Amino acid sequence: MEDVVLTYNAPVGIHAHNDCGLAVANSVAAVEAGATMVQGTINGIGERCGNADLCSIMPILALKLGLDLGMDMGGLTELSAGIAEIENVIRPNGLPFVGEDAFAHKGGVHVSALAKDTRTYEHVTPASVGNRRKVLVSDMAGRSSISEKLKELGIEESDDSKQIIDRVKLLESEGYQFESADASFELLVRKMRNEIRPAFSLQGFRLFIDSSGDGKLTSEASIKVRDAGGVTEHTAADGNGPVDALDNAIRKALSRFFPVIDGMKLTDYKVRVLDGKAATAATVRVLITSTDGHHTWTTVGVSENVIEASLYALLDSVEYAIYKEKEGKSQ
Repeated sequence: MEDVVLTYNAPVGIHAHNDCGLAVANSVAAVEAGATMVQGTINGIGERCGNADLCSIMPILALKLGLDLGMDMGGLTELSAGIAEIENVIRPNGLPFVGEDAFAHKGGVHVSALAKDTRTYEHVTPASVGNRRKVLVSDMAGRSSISEKLKELGIEESDDSKQIIDRVKLLESEGYQFESADASFELLVRKMRNEIRPAFSLQGFRLFIDSSGDGKLTSEASIKVRDAGGVTEHTAADGNGPVDALDNAIRKALSRFFPVIDGMKLTDYKVRVLDGKAATAATVRVLITSTDGHHTWTTVGVSENVIEASLYALLDSVEYAIYKEKEGKSQ
């Protein structure tokens, strides 16, 4: 009996889920085998482990396989971030192509090689997908790392790289971490170089937490600050917890001097215990992410007191916003 071969001209597509971590690979393989339709979602959002991530599939097809998708990949990172914002979810930093860490470099050897030829550690240019390169500064940093980081932040290079490295290493031995706190790092460098003067100084603060009759806790913070002209402001504010109360008090004290503060808001707050063996007496690191609606920045504070660490991060965040506004007006 002869074999019968049936030929179908119907188009083929693929709808993959990521239960085995292979949704993107299977989708690309299907296209190479002749599929003309790929279903997926932005950032891989979907049931169980998610759907095939179009933010990985599209640049692979366009930039790796050379297919014309009829769209510019340069807007991909903005699309990814926009969808995450609409859905009110935090994108994983490690998303390929579009994640915050997709083009992040830390080790001194990596950064040194990157300075010579970006192809050593970047499979595509960050700009091709609308992303950007990040050099992470830590106690592993060498001169190449500092040099590249200064370029990234638009800070002119000088012969003080060793002093910056030594300062970073000293602070990181105390618990600070600048890998994700670019704003605090930039303030640190510019203050070391006397390029900026502190816009204000903290004179003191108090925090009150009371229990009302219905069992609810109320928080009130009072803060005293002095601006660069010597004018002192002493204010108090309530808040939804001690950190929110401090944030409100800072804004109330400084907004009349620096109206830019009214346009910024806190978007993320993270606390990391640095020494679990010390239990409640452990040093903590606080990372605060803020935005003015156009730009986002992260600052860091460290202390054995979580409230104090939070205050340091908040003050850095406010000072960075003030500095950036002055810088913009001077250009």
